[in-house]
Amino acid sequence: MRVYLAGLLMLVAISATAQEYKPFKVNVSVGYAKPLNAGVSGGFLAAVEPKYGLSDNFDLGLRLELASVARGVQQNGNTYTGDVGAFASYLLTGSYLFGTGGVRPFLGVGAGLYTIGAGGTVVISSNGQPNRNIELVSDTKFGGMIRGGIKAGHFVASVEYNAVPTSKNNTSALEVTTENAYLGIKVGVDIGGGRR
Repeated sequence: MRVYLAGLLMLVAISATAQEYKPFKVNVSVGYAKPLNAGVSGGFLAAVEPKYGLSDNFDLGLRLELASVARGVQQNGNTYTGDVGAFASYLLTGSYLFGTGGVRPFLGVGAGLYTIGAGGTVVISSNGQPNRNIELVSDTKFGGMIRGGIKAGHFVASVEYNAVPTSKNNTSALEVTTENAYLGIKVGVDIGGGRR
């Protein structure tokens, strides 16, 4: 009887906790994207992430992000900067919010597809050889993301590391690589969700 009563009380407590929040929300964010290879400048990013709260502390989501950055290539240890290209990502995400107060830190992860725009041509010059024009190629890679941040009410600030594998652009004479990983620094709001 005691086990039955304890189980019933636990079910009531979980049910009451589940009703303290609204499960569906959409995060809209803007920010700065910085490629992690040296000598390449960053740019603007924008993201939309519909999320569903499995509990008051855990959200599942789908992050759709567009980051506009200069692409750079490495050849023989030298970095050359190309034109601005776009990174589009489509990631399944999970985030855990700590605590129950008005200001809550969170950690999260994500995994999915990154589509990397071509971004034009890079001119490579080395050791008195004639300049070579390297056409940057479009690519699609499977990658991951880790994030950390703070949520205050509906306001959200976060830093995200996007781990995207390197692209290779080999010609008959040169082996050229492009580092695709980038850091995103974002601010935004959650529309919907919150506590009842």
